[in-house]
Amino acid sequence: MEEFVDILDEQGRPTGESCSKTLAHRKGLLHPTVHIWLYNNKGEVLIQQRGRNKGSFPLKWDVSVAGHINSGETVLAAAVREVGEEIGLQLADSDLIPIGVSKAVHRHSDTWIDAEFHHIFLCELPVPLGLLRRQESEVEALKLIPLPRLAEESWGLAKAALFVPHGPSYYKNVITQIKNRL
Repeated sequence: MEEFVDILDEQGRPTGESCSKTLAHRKGLLHPTVHIWLYNNKGEVLIQQRGRNKGSFPLKWDVSVAGHINSGETVLAAAVREVGEEIGLQLADSDLIPIGVSKAVHRHSDTWIDAEFHHIFLCELPVPLGLLRRQESEVEALKLIPLPRLAEESWGLAKAALFVPHGPSYYKNVITQIKNRL
């Protein structure tokens, strides 16, 4: 079934319009998404390798959980839903710590433009990695990596090509916010 998303203006405010996710990507219309970064008290961050059949950035390492906010859905409801769908973890709204919103536009082709406002959250991972259940159609693999390694590999000079290109300021914000909570 086709998902519908709400359309946003250049400042991230709802326009009152909605359309299919496919049409939003085809026309490059701004719409909201959620990014949830999970970490543990050992200073490790959960990252996911995107599914091999994903239309954008297949097999790249990315945020712990990410997804679109359905039309009419709240940001928190979408974040909780996506975590449950992608890694089988049930969270409460109160488990999520908002750390900002990031606008991103990626042109994959003339007919696929990701134009999104990412609502970014942190959450302490309440279970060991082995208890997570990845959604096989979306997530190829899950792993925990030390926070300094995430910093080095995601926006440093080491292995940035292995990660979805969210940009240095995005990754620096996430890493700093997690570091401040350890």
